[in-house]
Amino acid sequence: MASGSAVAPLFLLWLLLLHNVPLALPASPLARSFELDYEEDCFRKDGAPFRYISGSIHYARVPRPAWRDRLLKMYMSGLSAVQVYVPWNYHEPRPGVYDFVGNRDVEAFLDLTAELGLLVILRPGPYICAEWEMGGLPSWLLWKPDIVLRSSDPAYLAAVDSWLHVLLPKIKPRLYQHGGNIISVQVENEYGSYYACDYGYLRHLLGSFRALLGSEVLLFTTDGTQPEELHCGTLQGLYATIDFGPGSNVTEAFGAQRWVEPKGPLVNSEYYTGWLDYWGEAHASTSSVRVARGLENMLQMGASVNMYMFHGGTNFAYWSGADFKDQYKPVTTSYDYDAPLSEAGDPTEKLFAIRTVISKFQPLPAGPMPSPTPKYAYGRVALQKHADLLDALGVLCPSGPIQSQFPLTFEAIKQAHGFVVYRTQLPRDVPDPATLGAPPHSICDRGYVMLQKYCGTLERDGQTTLRVMGRAGDTLDVLLENMGRISFGANISDFKGLLGNLSLDSSPLSNWLIYPLDIDTAVQQGWPHAALPKPSRRGRAGPAFYTGTFETPGIAWDTFVKFPGWSKGQLWINGFNLGRYWPRRGPQQTLFVPGSVLHIGRPNNVTVLELEGAPSTPLFSCPPLGQGKRGPGLNSFCMLIPHLSQTIPGFMLTPPHTSGVKAPLYC
Repeated sequence: MASGSAVAPLFLLWLLLLHNVPLALPASPLARSFELDYEEDCFRKDGAPFRYISGSIHYARVPRPAWRDRLLKMYMSGLSAVQVYVPWNYHEPRPGVYDFVGNRDVEAFLDLTAELGLLVILRPGPYICAEWEMGGLPSWLLWKPDIVLRSSDPAYLAAVDSWLHVLLPKIKPRLYQHGGNIISVQVENEYGSYYACDYGYLRHLLGSFRALLGSEVLLFTTDGTQPEELHCGTLQGLYATIDFGPGSNVTEAFGAQRWVEPKGPLVNSEYYTGWLDYWGEAHASTSSVRVARGLENMLQMGASVNMYMFHGGTNFAYWSGADFKDQYKPVTTSYDYDAPLSEAGDPTEKLFAIRTVISKFQPLPAGPMPSPTPKYAYGRVALQKHADLLDALGVLCPSGPIQSQFPLTFEAIKQAHGFVVYRTQLPRDVPDPATLGAPPHSICDRGYVMLQKYCGTLERDGQTTLRVMGRAGDTLDVLLENMGRISFGANISDFKGLLGNLSLDSSPLSNWLIYPLDIDTAVQQGWPHAALPKPSRRGRAGPAFYTGTFETPGIAWDTFVKFPGWSKGQLWINGFNLGRYWPRRGPQQTLFVPGSVLHIGRPNNVTVLELEGAPSTPLFSCPPLGQGKRGPGLNSFCMLIPHLSQTIPGFMLTPPHTSGVKAPLYC
């Protein structure tokens, strides 16, 4: 029987081949597919109906050592997928110069999501919004001042195509059809909210994505629910999804999707769990009850949902963007977003409410939710004034100034972020107060004015004049700060610097020296800690650098910095740019410090660029050394670092919350 049973199938196979009969072979167990089913109004994964529950996380807003912790908590919350943006400007800082290492290693991040069993919905742009600097577009696009962004402008398309030919080959092997975990890829983002409504541009992108990723990958768009948004943001060949928050009527919102996609799965690609914050406005929050109720309503309808954000993270360095709604609105450093996972990666009440909803529709992973990250209060760090910014121009601008009859923009001198000093001289004696003024909308975004001393600040959509006095030949300096390029709105061509000439009593000033500052490189190379302090001529007012050190007691845990009495500025620890602080304007009152940037066994160098004025009196006292406690959410001892010269009140390094409770980042 054994011999006969082996021969019969071989004989049958020979007969079939002899007569050219097509074979119906069983499907390969390795065949993988992720498709739309228009008949059953669903996705199909490997042929079976599928619905995803996803959450957004941005690897650029999370230090690489924390990626695994955040993703694991998302997986344990019951999510089947994560949604990921790729910021173009984060990876191509200058034309043809690419950075995919360290925190920018997007391939490593995607591989980690696969390792943890999470599918990926990828949003590679080229425009992403995300409240990120210029919506992810590189500022060097504006080196061509008349470029039309997000359009069929040949100059823009050439830059986009060059970028996609670098990025998408990294993505293709990780598509689900090729054995990876990327189930769908978005083309552009919320294009219907942009003024151009250029279908030729969308068709060009569609062709590029198809050519580089293949014909099988599911490509989609995301737009709001208004008819004009869906009219301009959708295109045949791209599956149209929508976004809306818990305040929307779910049935009406999905009715808008059905207007452009009569059949297929219902998809909310951005279900807002919270909202972003702007400097100078109240902290935004959304109740856990409303978020959970809206999620449950959508899941009951069989919809696929991505929660934006599930973990927000931090706009380190200069990466926070801005909106323009009647006026310029810069985004805070914290991108906590009132999300289910806090800025420090801690599960919140909102996360557990969402997890309970998810458990009604699919099994949760076995095991407990990982604990909040441990925090430590390193105490008060006293800071010494090192130098006024104007006394350090040789270090901060080693190539020297650019001479120009009139001011030049950041883009004209190829400065992406940060700060530029504009210097000229008074053309005449000004014995009585005269008006130093700027044309409307020409201060982009804040100008710190110094004429022998700090005179005050000019601001976009704010104060644009100051009263000044001086002698002919006195040096007038204006430090211009880029607070973040517009990331959403009708026009994101947001040029920075002095966009128009300053005038003195309506008489234009000329003969400028322009210093593009590279503060980050200087700090990363050890300045100012490796240099001797310079005597101060201006006291505590105006832009100046302050330094200090502290040590970790054998641990390097996360913490938060509080700035009692400080005004506005930038903070670096061990050369890592933690972002902008601005407690005077709020709502954000602390900066998140990842433990991964701290040193163990050697001093941690603190560098502060205070722009307006440091405090003059202590606002905190400290318990004696050794009386503190250590552990997550507990107060710890307060450390004072002595200096040889006079010190000023520093900032507090303190864990401002207990397990599972959001950090009090706001007033």
